[in-house]
Amino acid sequence: MGSATDTTPPVTIAAAAGLRLQLARQLFGTMPEMADDITARPAEGEHVFDFARRLRLGETPEEAISLMAFALQPRPAVWWGHECLKAAPELLTEQDREMLALCEAWVAEPSEANRYNALNAGLHAAVRGPGAWLALAVGWASGSMAPEGLPPALVPLFAIGRALNAGVLTALARVPQDMRRRMLDHYVGMAEVLAKTA
Repeated sequence: MGSATDTTPPVTIAAAAGLRLQLARQLFGTMPEMADDITARPAEGEHVFDFARRLRLGETPEEAISLMAFALQPRPAVWWGHECLKAAPELLTEQDREMLALCEAWVAEPSEANRYNALNAGLHAAVRGPGAWLALAVGWASGSMAPEGLPPALVPLFAIGRALNAGVLTALARVPQDMRRRMLDHYVGMAEVLAKTA
C-alpha cells in the first residue's frame, strides 16, 4: 500500500490472488452486467479494493458488497459468502444451515458432484433465502448451470457474482438496522482479507 495523508486514502499497489482482475474497470469490461447492480463507476486505473472503499463511503454502501461478489475468484467468493452468513448465526434458518453445509463441502472439495449437490438444492429450495442463493453461487461457479442430467448450459461469467450478491445482501437485510452498517463494513473487510490470502 502507498502512504496516506489525512485527506487521501492509501492506494492499493499489491496484487491479490483471490481477485478475478485487479483493476475495477477491467472487471466491468469482462462483466458489463455488473452495471445492473452497481451504479457508480470506477476511475481509470482504480484497484478493486480502492473502488470498494470509495463505494463504502458513498451514497449506496451496499454496492461495495456487490463489487466484491463479482470481483472474487469462485472458491474464495463462496467462502466469503459462507462467512458473511455465519457472522450472524442467530439469523439463519434451518434451510440456510443445510445450504451452508453443501457450500462448505464444495469449498473443501470442488468436485462436480459437490457442485451439483449445491446447485440442485438451491434450485429446489422452498425459500430463496441467503443460503439458497449461496448454493446457487456454488452451482454457477463453473460447468453447466442446468440441473444434472439435462443438456449442458454454459454458465455466464457474471452468474456467480449475481447469486452471491443476492445471498449476502439478503443476509444483511436480516441484520437489525442499528448494526447493519457495522456488518456491511465487516463483510467488505472479510472479502479483502480473503482476496489477499487466497
